[in-house]
Amino acid sequence: MKSLEMIDQELHLVIDGSLDALAVEIMRPRFNSLVQDQADVVLDLQQVNFIDSSGIGAIVFLFKRLRALDRNLRLQGVHGQPRELFQHLHIDQSINMI
Repeated sequence: MKSLEMIDQELHLVIDGSLDALAVEIMRPRFNSLVQDQADVVLDLQQVNFIDSSGIGAIVFLFKRLRALDRNLRLQGVHGQPRELFQHLHIDQSINMI
């Protein structure tokens, strides 16, 4: 995780490295704090080259929690293996990827 900043009424979180079980465990408190804030969320995954089921699960769980609060989650810069996995699982049809 690199940075968190507010841009145009949205919280932008830049994630770098792999989004695997270890990374998810480390990021869990940050994801929980995103839900507590009152803004939509953009996850910048430009620097993420690998994601596993733990990473997918964490993003889907964050999406559902935000949706329950009538807020949005968008994924930015998704490429390579993460993009292929999101498309294969049809998650790109539910979560906006820009």
